[in-house]
Amino acid sequence: MGAVLRSARPLQLTLAVLKPDAVAHPLVLEAVHETILNNKFLIVRTKELMWRREDSQRFYQEHSGRFFYQRLVEFMASGPMRAYILAHEDAVARWRSLMGPTKVYRARNTAPDSIRGAYGLTDTRNTTHGSDSVASARREIALFFPEFSESLWYQQDEPHLRCGLARYDAEERVHSLPKAGRTESS
Repeated sequence: MGAVLRSARPLQLTLAVLKPDAVAHPLVLEAVHETILNNKFLIVRTKELMWRREDSQRFYQEHSGRFFYQRLVEFMASGPMRAYILAHEDAVARWRSLMGPTKVYRARNTAPDSIRGAYGLTDTRNTTHGSDSVASARREIALFFPEFSESLWYQQDEPHLRCGLARYDAEERVHSLPKAGRTESS
């Protein structure tokens, strides 16, 4: 499932979050997962989680005081989410392109085949979140996956994954190295 990525350039990591509106609908959740695989992302980690209101406030602190802040905070704490660490040569830009514009109306008109164009409901309930830069990705991955060591992954796993050694584990729903190539961070 999903072609194996081979890359001459180092892989980049990004955070992808499927918001409560997507997780509440199993067919949407599965369709977005398939989109990730079909676009040759490597799924480094994934987990489902539920945020408290305080977690949401901390994550969206930069938007505090904006008209949508309270609505976004409440929504993100309203149900389970699925978080992914994705890898690809240009993971941040590629994931943002697949998501489409933040505003669902714009997504439906300018990028109807994007994730938000196809599944978004409103500007808050727009199915996905994605890091907007490599620095944001690093910070956000650390928040969602505190057990993940990015530096260890780049040292031990990334060179093997970049060469196309990754195998998709349909049961675990992540890519991994063959047993002989696995490391502690895998």
